[in-house]
Amino acid sequence: MNYRKLKSGTDIRGVACDGVKNQRVELTDEVIKELTYGFILWCKEHLGKNPENLKVAIGRDSRISGERIARAIIEKLLEYGVDVYYTNLSSTPSMFYACLDIPADAAIEVTASHHPFNRNGLKFFTKAGGFESSDIDALIAFAEENENLSLRKEGKLTELDYMSAYSKRLRDMIKEGVNAENYEKPLEGFKITVDAGNGAGGFYAYNVLEKLGADVSSSQFLEPDGMFPNHIPNPENEEAMESIQKAVIKNKSDLGIIFDTDVDRCGAVDENGAEINKNSLIALASYIALQGNGGGTVVTDSITSDGLSDFINNRLKGVHHRFKRGYKNVINEAKRLNTSGINAPLAIETSGHAAMRENYFLDDGAYLVTKIIILMAKLRKENKKLGDILKDLKSPAESYELRFDILSENFKEPGENVINKLKAYAEKNNINIVPNNYEGIRLSFDKENGDGWLLLRLSVHDPVMPLNIESNITGGSRIIAGKLYKFFEKEAFFSIDISPLKEFLK
Repeated sequence: MNYRKLKSGTDIRGVACDGVKNQRVELTDEVIKELTYGFILWCKEHLGKNPENLKVAIGRDSRISGERIARAIIEKLLEYGVDVYYTNLSSTPSMFYACLDIPADAAIEVTASHHPFNRNGLKFFTKAGGFESSDIDALIAFAEENENLSLRKEGKLTELDYMSAYSKRLRDMIKEGVNAENYEKPLEGFKITVDAGNGAGGFYAYNVLEKLGADVSSSQFLEPDGMFPNHIPNPENEEAMESIQKAVIKNKSDLGIIFDTDVDRCGAVDENGAEINKNSLIALASYIALQGNGGGTVVTDSITSDGLSDFINNRLKGVHHRFKRGYKNVINEAKRLNTSGINAPLAIETSGHAAMRENYFLDDGAYLVTKIIILMAKLRKENKKLGDILKDLKSPAESYELRFDILSENFKEPGENVINKLKAYAEKNNINIVPNNYEGIRLSFDKENGDGWLLLRLSVHDPVMPLNIESNITGGSRIIAGKLYKFFEKEAFFSIDISPLKEFLK
């Protein structure tokens, strides 16, 4: 099998069980064991650990294929003498902490994030953090080479409840951060609704918040169910967000929290049912991260709004640094800035991946939610609410994303050609090209020409050109889209399918 098609950025992902027509199972036990063998060789090469001296933690989310895949990994590790700690149902961020606390030399989480029930995957960690794309390449190469390792002894399997230790870490954060008179119950008097989407995040309601005195009786979908019967466990999903908003309003909660399946992303809802997600989540996270980091830089992905830039640069007196899409790109850019002497305490993507420097630049939805809860409790002492922090954040009147398929086997060349020609077209027609843009081309338009911006970029992995448009006025997006259509009419790129743009302009 060609394992390279299972690579998804810094993860492994593929079809893991039957149930969807015309989708054949890719992550069989045999494939999982071969990839695990590649992981053992990666650890030998990069950690300098022979298998018999290696300790690995394994966790999984609630997917129906998770237990099978985890057991296949464990079987292969034990066969080569690796000592295994199986933490059963676990969040992805907890697997990084397992490397620090158990301590394990490395860890694997069995998850495919918010993807459909029939898919699954693997995320890898060491004490240095999550795998990079190059690490996945090396692991796959090891799996394909099939180097012959000698079997020396059977490894030892230990099953443990590591999530309790991870939950205690979060409870201690809240106790110390709020520093309430009733130190052990700092969340008494707060009603908090948690929506785990039947993923791995239910622990946060009953093992963190409830133990600190919060009323979590309005929480929903806490039971793990890998078929995800209620809604897609994804804070970006409209149905999922509407579900938690309705629950907050119905129950008159002080805060709503929603996690993705493996809890490395989150979203929130304030006491009025207003969504704290995407730009508003970034704004709130920036407010938190810049406390004690005055003038610090917040690194985001490329599709964030102009209103967010204004909020970070002017309201918070920080620096907004837009970078490329992809949470790992954003995190690595923040690390690079810090290494070069620039104070960058936060890396956060619009999807909800948020990584704070104080937390090892680990994208951890539960950690960010914990920081938000601490802020909420502190604000109550001042008779303020989370909405007061965000009142100056300007939101666009319209926001759209269109996706153009590239009808060419070598998709990068025609995609880059479009971007280069659009840049030349903008220069010739006095259209403002936004400076310091690291991905694709971003154009801004004044009030007479749509009052907003567009970003056209090339997907890293897929033959697609995503187009994002935002406008501050109703109908402005159509004006901006129309100007882009004139460019496409003039140039006539036969390898780019702009039918979504035509449909948008009907």
